[in-house]
Amino acid sequence: MSLLWEKLIKPAMFSLDAERAHDIGMSALRSGVAAKMDIGGPTPSDAASAFGEIERFGLKFPNPVGMAAGFDKNCIAVEQLADLGFGFVEIGTVTFEPQQGNPKPRLFRLPNENALINRLGFNNDGAVAVVERLKKLDRRSYILGVNIGRNKEVPNERAIENYLQTFDLVSPFADYVAINVSSPNTPELRDLQRSENLDLLLGAVRDRSQGRVPILVKIAPDLGEADIEEIVEICLRLEIAGIIATNTTTSREGISAADSERIGPGGLSGSPLQQRSTEVISTIYRHSKGKLPIIGVGGIFDANDAFRKIAAGASLVQAYTGFVYGGPGFARDINIGLASLLRTGGFGSLDEAVGSAVKV
Repeated sequence: MSLLWEKLIKPAMFSLDAERAHDIGMSALRSGVAAKMDIGGPTPSDAASAFGEIERFGLKFPNPVGMAAGFDKNCIAVEQLADLGFGFVEIGTVTFEPQQGNPKPRLFRLPNENALINRLGFNNDGAVAVVERLKKLDRRSYILGVNIGRNKEVPNERAIENYLQTFDLVSPFADYVAINVSSPNTPELRDLQRSENLDLLLGAVRDRSQGRVPILVKIAPDLGEADIEEIVEICLRLEIAGIIATNTTTSREGISAADSERIGPGGLSGSPLQQRSTEVISTIYRHSKGKLPIIGVGGIFDANDAFRKIAAGASLVQAYTGFVYGGPGFARDINIGLASLLRTGGFGSLDEAVGSAVKV
């Protein structure tokens, strides 16, 4: 399958506009074509003995590799992604009202840097439509997260109400809910990461949940250490289930000035984000003294990348850009490779490896 992907399918997909290729890929996933491809080799379940039991915020994960939010915004190919080896799938970002997002083109590949830039702007069908699809899912073999955000036209002064409206609809059908306050593509959304704003928002969602579903918050990689420390303190005090680190970056470090100027604004993901996202994970782990579960995301392309996130303090990992470049065998390869790294590193389980490179 790897040869077929690299020699035939990937070049054909990469010859198309990035968003058009994504739409075609989603259609292929939804139809089950990708899952029927012979990707060969062991399955993620073969790695389970190396991982041990993976229990995070009261949920048992079949493996530690997840699909990050942004790929399946509208809950149309969740089960098919799980069939490709993802232990959990996070859909969204979902907003209360449907919205078209920003003008096209708004998704761009940077193949030389293994990167993407997007300024999609929470394009999605809205919470009511997504919930109708959530109701039909069979979630026995994987964990399902729902990532929620603020509608573009809603000012931050009314953000809490907007988040709660979405939370009320999606939470009965989610294994966990992620609060997205870190996309760079919705004006002023990142201001909700400020401690005074985040405290009120997360407190309101926690009170509404009353412990019915784990709540996580997704943060930006562009925060300073003091900001991260404040967020950790809020999450610990409010008993938030965990932090997803990180979203895309507004930095253009790692790509050419010409590409940056040609593409314009948006969030950068992929290899250029790898080091910074790992630094943020390590910072969260240190400040929380390992007490706050972290989902590490940003620049994961192979098992070594995933292991570095785990050693820095991530107890689970997610990918998006790596899957775009790696194809249908991506999750399987990460799981098998990660299990091998744990064994050769002398770790008896995944838990033993979490934070192993960090001095708390």
